Amino acid sequence: MGHYGYYGYYFDPTYILVLVGAVLCIWAQMRVQSTYRKYARIRSRSGLTGAEAAQRILQMSGIYDVRIEHVRGELTDHYDPSSKVLRLSDSVYNSGSIAAIGVAAHECGHAVQHDKGYAPLSLRTALVPAANIGSRLGIPIILLGVILSMNQMLIQIGIWVFALAVLFQVITLPVEFNASGRALAMLNDYGMLEQDETRSCRKVLSAAALTYVAAAASAILQLLRLVLLFGNNRRRD
Repeated sequence: MGHYGYYGYYFDPTYILVLVGAVLCIWAQMRVQSTYRKYARIRSRSGLTGAEAAQRILQMSGIYDVRIEHVRGELTDHYDPSSKVLRLSDSVYNSGSIAAIGVAAHECGHAVQHDKGYAPLSLRTALVPAANIGSRLGIPIILLGVILSMNQMLIQIGIWVFALAVLFQVITLPVEFNASGRALAMLNDYGMLEQDETRSCRKVLSAAALTYVAAAASAILQLLRLVLLFGNNRRRD
């Protein structure tokens, strides 16, 4: 126990995995912000705002039971399948930029997924409660196991609970990529953006997708660290 404490908390090389994940997330966040700000300065030739574009996409997709609301913040846009509400942020709702229209279309992509019963979205929605528990309680349960004389049962329960949050991040990837693909197709099919504008929009959505990839990679690396750290300890015992 003493040796573990000295090694695990002061000279633990697995911290490198956490650092790599953190760097990936920071880089992805910087990338999406710089890309969004670049194309937020370029106004779409259609003259539509993000809210107007979203309304038009929903109507042309045959979806009439989804409300569009204004939400505070920057890039806080999201679709809530439980209440069928599409929320657009300050920087999207009233903006007529290519970036704003792209983000609004992406959220509409989620609404279309919901309308068509897209399986990965349904699975992700069902996993939300478990993922919240995993992200909040996984690490505390593991720490409690460590405090209680390296209680392996508690530690293993903590790892499995944390794995639920990781699973949520992984399932999020196909959901987000599919929503972006749908968004670009709808913007093109409905004639809302011209060809060069669609290319710019693709850059915005690709940069946004990097944040989800980075988050999933970070979560996987953290889970790997836990498995390596406490698996090694069990073998030493």
